[in-house]
Amino acid sequence: MSEEDEKFTDGDHYIVELNIDADSLPVTNVEMQHERRVAIFDLLEDNGFRPLESERGPYLVELSLRDSQRLVLDVKRSTGHEIGTYTLSMTPFRRIVKDYFMICESYHNAIRTATSAQIEAIDMGRRGLHNEGSRLLSDSLRNSIDVDFNTSRRIFTLICSLHRRP
Repeated sequence: MSEEDEKFTDGDHYIVELNIDADSLPVTNVEMQHERRVAIFDLLEDNGFRPLESERGPYLVELSLRDSQRLVLDVKRSTGHEIGTYTLSMTPFRRIVKDYFMICESYHNAIRTATSAQIEAIDMGRRGLHNEGSRLLSDSLRNSIDVDFNTSRRIFTLICSLHRRP
């Protein structure tokens, strides 16, 4: 068992419910709503999430975006006991999110006309940016919340969904 996995083995340290504040959601199309639902479903199926001051979980998390500049995670235990509110500046994420959207658009355009090698190269770049955003998220949370890599990736997907416009 890896050191990362050991952080989450005791105390039920996982998210059992995740909601996004309705006021934080941009106007979206059906495809974007589906992408967000899939990210939430995947996150709830398998995640490691542990606020550092919490001995037990599982957790209810509400994500919101304030002023398009701050990500807020309001965390409670599934019993309703308040754990805390954690706020992250979105400023360090701006370049990665912008580049991620650009490469996703390139990927969708390439599917129609590019060779499989070109599509694969673009997709590798997309995954690389997604991983970079995930690592930045983990690093930004490190003094308050431990998250495993896959959880960080899924939360980064949700961060992107809060910024994406149709």
